[in-house]
Amino acid sequence: MTSSLSVHRLPGAGRPVMFLHGLASSGAQDWPDADWRSPLGDRPLMVVDLPAHGTSPSLGSAPTSQVLDALAAAVGSAEVDLVGYSLGARLAWDLARHPSVRVRRLVLGGLAAGEPFASVDLVAARAALAGGDPPADPLTAMILHMASLPGNRPGEVLDLIEGLASEPFDPASAPPVQPVLLVGGADDGMAAGIADLAALLPDVRVERVPGDHLAALHSAEFRALTASFLAD
Repeated sequence: MTSSLSVHRLPGAGRPVMFLHGLASSGAQDWPDADWRSPLGDRPLMVVDLPAHGTSPSLGSAPTSQVLDALAAAVGSAEVDLVGYSLGARLAWDLARHPSVRVRRLVLGGLAAGEPFASVDLVAARAALAGGDPPADPLTAMILHMASLPGNRPGEVLDLIEGLASEPFDPASAPPVQPVLLVGGADDGMAAGIADLAALLPDVRVERVPGDHLAALHSAEFRALTASFLAD
């Protein structure tokens, strides 16, 4: 199956490393070549733009399972190491158990233990996007702000959220069996449940790095931990 998603590839030797970015971002923003080429040496890199992000098309309000199918098509037949952050980590958690994907190891950063999208007031968000009042709910207002940042397609991002919320993230239902590195920023409230996630995994290492949700992603410590874990 051919993937509809945009994948930026850096050639190299050995097992590919596949990167999945966070909500309202892009592969280039979260995983810049200048930051990640050197720590991972000459390994092939695959940087995916999630649906409705970067240069990838929207899948509308497709449920999580269809998003995972699109990601599986992007992986192809190669065995990969998988690195995800925030929404990308949530999708990587499930992608590791996809029947057509071969994942050796996972690095999951900034991963929330629950499903935030089910609490987003999409009616209020779409009304505000059309020129109405700002959402009263703080979570919805934050999500809408992120989706509306320059370069994003807010309506399509809200459609993606609707689809993901229709099949909520349930980490206990099928946790990865592969070795996992869980990373959370020391000041990142979204990663507060990292110990609960670790308890679900048979082979896990937990690390904290400096910074909040955004700063942790771009920290030298996160890159060094990832490179070391994937080199084993």
